[in-house]
Amino acid sequence: MWTSTHQLNRRKLLALTVAVTLAAVTLSGCTGSSSGPGAAATAPVGQADIDKAMSTPTTLTFWTWVPNIDREVALFQQKYPAIKVNVQNVGQGTDAYTKLRTALKAGTGAPDLAQIEYQYIPTFSITKSLVDLRPYGAADNRSKFVDWTWSQVTGPGGEILAYPQDTGPMGMLYRQDIFDKYGITVPKTWDEFAAAARKLHAADPNVFLTNMSANETAGWHGLMWQAGSRPYSVNGTTVGLAVDDAASKKVAGYWGGLAKDGVVSTDPDFTDNWFQGFNSGKYATWLTAAWGPVFLSGSAKGTAGKWRAAPLPQWDAGKQASGNWGGSTTAVIQGTKNPIAAAKFAEFLNTDPDSTKLFNSVQNFFPATKALLSDPAFAGQKSAFFGDQAVNQLFADISGTVDQGFQWPPFLDQSVKDWTETAGKALADKGDVAAATDQWQSRLTTYAKDQGFTVAAG
Repeated sequence: MWTSTHQLNRRKLLALTVAVTLAAVTLSGCTGSSSGPGAAATAPVGQADIDKAMSTPTTLTFWTWVPNIDREVALFQQKYPAIKVNVQNVGQGTDAYTKLRTALKAGTGAPDLAQIEYQYIPTFSITKSLVDLRPYGAADNRSKFVDWTWSQVTGPGGEILAYPQDTGPMGMLYRQDIFDKYGITVPKTWDEFAAAARKLHAADPNVFLTNMSANETAGWHGLMWQAGSRPYSVNGTTVGLAVDDAASKKVAGYWGGLAKDGVVSTDPDFTDNWFQGFNSGKYATWLTAAWGPVFLSGSAKGTAGKWRAAPLPQWDAGKQASGNWGGSTTAVIQGTKNPIAAAKFAEFLNTDPDSTKLFNSVQNFFPATKALLSDPAFAGQKSAFFGDQAVNQLFADISGTVDQGFQWPPFLDQSVKDWTETAGKALADKGDVAAATDQWQSRLTTYAKDQGFTVAAG
């Protein structure tokens, strides 16, 4: 079972939004590339070269915040005893990324590989800091991963910039006992969800159908993703920005309206009061990701057996679509003197069946590989906390409904900051959240232009 410290670490691993000191990405950022025998390849690498590299005594440095990853690393070193992997935990989130940017800019001290969340891939690819893994056979592994995860690690020119490691497809966790007490059926559409929110809060003003945190940019992006928003695109130094597109405004108007009517709460999440809300029955649902069930079972133990899981309500009845919240990758960093060994380590770590199973059983990561998602031993697990429901199977099915077209900007930290101070503030203040997305768009556009990007319509 996760301790509170482990839960906080999990939170830091998966969340997009934290209170950050902005480490701005500029177009003048150093690439950290090198030349010579150890330089990354641009043409396919032959098997003879791979065999030689994997049998040559080598030490790789791997920056990762994943606890107990030494177990997965040990599997790799058993297969390739000539390769030693030096695992270094340099922090999580902004701390880790700032250290990586600093090392790249200095041209010294960067690792061979690094843990990078999906949403930060463009931040490092725009400065050409990630090795294209195609010459090392990465394309042959595409079919092993859920389709949308592969699009997250693919650059605008077809570069394969990392291997997916874990994911966070979004669904809805709900209190069956509260639903039964107030005669609420599981909402399948957002219209039904809004009606249930009003019905529940009218029956008991101390209970809310859900909490939409005004500080949670990560979950908000996931809901934008589900609605079909295309807020960002990147093509070289041209970025498309449309955080105020029709789908984004639809999400903003919907939640802004429910907040204004007082039928959903907007409490900051991952706080003591928020945890207490789950334990006391203040929130009847949690719109969260596939890592949420494990997190909740450790945070609200007194509610065991009362919860169930379902897909997110849909904007269009009869359709199934979801977004993603969280997950990370393994990327090879430009400047490594051992690109072959590094690329093959990243591949093994995230495709070897025993390694991927450990990520699920030891770190409680939700899988990115199709093989594990379809494994009866994984999908068929029943959770007592969720009334013996096969929650893994539900989220495995949801993972197949995540749209492939969602992209991230090369300056996510700034977008998080701007959302929090515009749309997030409007949500907390019960103001016009849809109108606030225009402010978000304006601020982000100004920032992008100031950093030297060409801004195109999204």
